[in-house]
Amino acid sequence: MKTWICLLRAVNVGGTGKLPMAELRALCERAGFSDVRTYIASGNVVLRGTLPAQEVKTVLERALEARMGKRVGVMVRTPQEMQAVLQGNPFPDAAPNRVLAVFLDAPPPADALDAASGRKDERLALGRREIYIDYGSGMADSKLKVPAASAGTARNMNTVAKLVEMARE
Repeated sequence: MKTWICLLRAVNVGGTGKLPMAELRALCERAGFSDVRTYIASGNVVLRGTLPAQEVKTVLERALEARMGKRVGVMVRTPQEMQAVLQGNPFPDAAPNRVLAVFLDAPPPADALDAASGRKDERLALGRREIYIDYGSGMADSKLKVPAASAGTARNMNTVAKLVEMARE
């Protein structure tokens, strides 16, 4: 059995995509996963199963689509990959709640940041399958738009660290 960290896209954000975490845990268990745990109501799941990453993604996306009536993207990572995201944070001097990793299914293109617009004091960097964003003075007033990040889902470094910790328990 392998441990997987699954990040759901657009769940319980801004009043759309409401999915109580108890229902999410039950959905994952019905899909054949065990030791299912969620963290905060934004679609973070740690679970165990025998399937490879791509199949975990496919099974969860199908189950979520059946439940939600729309496609819900799922990014799947191993605990080691999530630890590497933490260690690869190019902005370790910044507040961890203001540094986000936007998780993607594939590596971002080398020119992914060229199309970013609305930039103020934000710093951006590419990761392996992530785009890092340091929101400097905060996200509330940011006008930043990063087209390459639109298909991803973002988590701050505090959440990434907590998911790594949960995966190791």
